Amino acid sequence: MMVVSQSVVNEANQGSVSEVSFHTVDGYPLSGTRYSAIGTTLGNIVVAGATGVPQGFYRRFANYAVELGFNVLTFDYRGIGQSKRGSLRDLQMSFLDWGRFDAAAAVDAMHEKGVPLYRVGHSYGGQALGLLPNHHLLTAAYSFGSGAGWAGWMSKSEAIKVKLLWNMVLPALVKWKGYMAWSTLGMGEDLPLGVYQEWKRWCQNPRYFFDDENFKHLKSTYAEVAIPYVAATSTDDLWAPPKSRDAFCEHYVGCDLTLKTLEPLHNQPIGHIGYFRESNHYLWDEMLMWFDNVSKRHPAGKRSIH
Repeated sequence: MMVVSQSVVNEANQGSVSEVSFHTVDGYPLSGTRYSAIGTTLGNIVVAGATGVPQGFYRRFANYAVELGFNVLTFDYRGIGQSKRGSLRDLQMSFLDWGRFDAAAAVDAMHEKGVPLYRVGHSYGGQALGLLPNHHLLTAAYSFGSGAGWAGWMSKSEAIKVKLLWNMVLPALVKWKGYMAWSTLGMGEDLPLGVYQEWKRWCQNPRYFFDDENFKHLKSTYAEVAIPYVAATSTDDLWAPPKSRDAFCEHYVGCDLTLKTLEPLHNQPIGHIGYFRESNHYLWDEMLMWFDNVSKRHPAGKRSIH
């Protein structure tokens, strides 16, 4: 159940914006923001963000989408942003909980009978699609910058930086703080210890948690996803280049899957974060148009690569 705790009207030409709260099936309270569509509603959208990126970062996209007729929900995972409760030292969780509990609760909160429900994922948010126990409620999904996380898929220079981060910098920070002090490095919100431990371990594998003996069952879980899905990544995304995306997405064997490779336009970089910068709003246009036409343009059972 989603509870609206406060409603405000945003700037001119925008619909109403409401602060909302809802609970996961394991009882954790989450905070989100619902942006209401202007005019005729074309569908509902849930935005599942990247690791350590607070929901406010997706505000510009949400405001853009409501002008085109979409209701949008952004939210913070447990331990992050407005969903942080107490000290991260005391939060016991698995990295998977953000998907199987938190992101799933957001889908439930936005599900309305007779209204198309779309999911937008960024980095981890795209990875977590297959973790949702309620993915069958979705009409379609689209992700940006979601890959397997292995340094071997990255350029040599970036791989060196990432290995230094995992093997020297972060272990020292975690030992000192008791959690992943991501903000100390200016790289995002601080992260719970469980997220750090599993993220580090899985990034040592070419196919992420699918190569972890303790999580082999996830292959069959991901194979059950059977909705139209576009996994887009940019050639200048240093953390999730196309090869990394392909290694992860090969497990979506039941999807109507499109692997979309993007090229930055007019010398405007995209990178790992720029998908949701306003300067790259043409990416939003392509995605929202695809959502609106998904049933006609992507018949089930076909796969394409662009």
